[in-house]
Amino acid sequence: MQQQHALPATRQDTPASPDSIPVVPLRHPLRLATAVVLILVALSAVWDVAVNQRYHWDVVVSYLFAPQVIAGAGLTILLTVVSMSVGVALGTVLAVMRLSANPIVNTISRGYIWFFRGTPLLVQLIFWYNIAALYPVIAFGLPLGGPSLVLGSANALITPLGAALLGLSLNEAAYMAEIIRGGIGSVDKGQYDAARALGMNGSQLMRRVILPQAMRVVLPPTGNQVISMLKGTALVSVLAISDLLYSAQIIYSNNYQTIPLLIVASLWYLLMTTVLSFFQTKLERRYGRGFDAAPRRARRSKTRSKTSSTTRTAS
Repeated sequence: MQQQHALPATRQDTPASPDSIPVVPLRHPLRLATAVVLILVALSAVWDVAVNQRYHWDVVVSYLFAPQVIAGAGLTILLTVVSMSVGVALGTVLAVMRLSANPIVNTISRGYIWFFRGTPLLVQLIFWYNIAALYPVIAFGLPLGGPSLVLGSANALITPLGAALLGLSLNEAAYMAEIIRGGIGSVDKGQYDAARALGMNGSQLMRRVILPQAMRVVLPPTGNQVISMLKGTALVSVLAISDLLYSAQIIYSNNYQTIPLLIVASLWYLLMTTVLSFFQTKLERRYGRGFDAAPRRARRSKTRSKTSSTTRTAS
């Protein structure tokens, strides 16, 4: 007798069981109730702010685009851009010094970061504003009584705006140095060996290989520092600099509309931080390309294919 070998049954040969259980999504009643409560609380808060006459929304609207306020917002942006540019440039130098094998260079970088991160920014601003009490004349020269080059009076050279830029920039450089150092440390050590095998020197290695790859790690905290710097410029109001907050203070010191003018300043700060957050997201996506586990479109298509296959199985 000839034995007939039965072919293994495939998935297509197996009919769907009529007793199969349909897939039902898991319900979350507690999550839904929490969301409803939060929505009601948010709506009640918005309604209270909208109908409360003590906010004086008519005053807010009338001063929202006042020339003094717009000029103060422009000065705030200028302080942020200049301070962050100097802070990033100087922070990069300090980060490279911090990673140097030279103990003297390393110690100088450590001391700088230790001092400027360990003292409050407001104290540093007031210190630079009163620097003429320590050094009435600004001069550069050799130590121990050597020849020096006199630049001029400290009061003439370091104006209130100059003191604000010095305080903000030097303080930001200390924080950026640690951020950039962390980004450089995140680059794989094999990149160093590969660059040296190609004959690159130290500056080429850092400029062409290490820093571009470190940008993915450096950008998120740097974006946070930019937003923090934008809000931190409000501290320069103690130096009588007409930034956004000081401009609002000048106006409400005359008309006594304190709350409406503070709301005007807050709205401008919210607008500027929103724009900065938008560009930060764009830059993070640009420098993060190729590092995600799966692109967004691929993840969406994969999720859709899983859902369709589950539906076919259930049916």
